[in-house]
Amino acid sequence: MLIVFSGLPGTGKTTLARGLVAQTQAVYLRIDTIEQAIRNSAAFEEDIGSRGYQLANQLALSNLEVGNRVIVDCVNPVRESRESWSDIARRANVQLVNIQVICSDILEHRRRVETRVSDINGLVPPNWQSVSSHEYEAWDDTPFTMDTALISTAEAVTLIIERFFIAAAKS
Repeated sequence: MLIVFSGLPGTGKTTLARGLVAQTQAVYLRIDTIEQAIRNSAAFEEDIGSRGYQLANQLALSNLEVGNRVIVDCVNPVRESRESWSDIARRANVQLVNIQVICSDILEHRRRVETRVSDINGLVPPNWQSVSSHEYEAWDDTPFTMDTALISTAEAVTLIIERFFIAAAKS
């Protein structure tokens, strides 16, 4: 199973993904960590573009091929990145679960962004202006959506496990 958490910064993707990883022992791939490691290595002098996603795609595929579940934490803002995850799931012959994370309370979302402290060495968190103007294309097929303004982390993780892990085991 490949689970991809998508959404703007500050919506709660990382919190939910980590909570799910703790319950499922899946492999955890966080695009922010991968991209910052690339930047820190000084391997590229220009913008790293989609390289972090490309690396994560290959790490996900190699883990899925040996039977691991993989949880990805990323903004996943455009059709191209979403199609790449679909391709990886297809190539590994596993179920793809897209989970879009939103925070419908704009004031809460802004508070999270503005008070955020990075847990990744060297990564400067985005400010509210960059988050509110961030490119984020509409989905072709509406993914399973979690609104972190309306549900606690524990409730969300339980719901995801019941819907995608327990239900999958029964079928």
